[in-house]
Amino acid sequence: MRKHFEYRESAVTIEAADDYIPIAERAILDARKHIEAHIARDPFFRTTFDPYPLSPEMAPVIRRMCLAAEKANVGPMATVAGAIGEEAVLAMTKAGCTHCMVDNGGDIAMRTSKTITVGLYTGEISPKYIAFNVPPTKGMLGICTSSGTVGPSISLGKADLATVISTEIALADACATKLGNMIVDDDPDTIERALRKVLSIVGVRGALTMINGKLGMAGDVPRLVKCTIPEDKITRVWYGR
Repeated sequence: MRKHFEYRESAVTIEAADDYIPIAERAILDARKHIEAHIARDPFFRTTFDPYPLSPEMAPVIRRMCLAAEKANVGPMATVAGAIGEEAVLAMTKAGCTHCMVDNGGDIAMRTSKTITVGLYTGEISPKYIAFNVPPTKGMLGICTSSGTVGPSISLGKADLATVISTEIALADACATKLGNMIVDDDPDTIERALRKVLSIVGVRGALTMINGKLGMAGDVPRLVKCTIPEDKITRVWYGR
């Protein structure tokens, strides 16, 4: 079953057997509750672009966000979509699910028992129809994407797409932000430096970026294939409706 689920800023597509969908939805709401409560206590958590200090009383999702942000040297909210997706997949797998995926606005957490195709949407300028052919995972896997040209998320760079792969989904999200921030032009040296920097972070398996039709990738990246990405398969928040 595939279900689209929205709550405030979260626009999530959940793919799993029917029985596990409510489990994922509850996990998403619980994660958001912890994040919103922490922001209410300290609004700086939401606005800082720098790592945020750990404290013993933090909820697990907040701690995971902070640890990932520290590794990538970004603010904790750069990890939020990946961290929420990770909570949902963890909850489903703990309940016995062996094949599930959560796409939180382009930040994807998964545990799969079969090969799947993960489309990479790069907007109107760059080629739109490429995808990863992802074999069955042995555990959790994150494929997270940042963009300076597509979507509402903050990026300090100009990449049409900056994607990072890691078994730590919050880390993949944080490092996708970092990679996107470093792609400030389409010079091959800029792309190479950015990829090399992100690949040096412990826990990152692979990375891919695209800007103005120029593609760069490094590390352990799934096989690229051509695909058609229907508009209704792109997870996004529809504002103003």
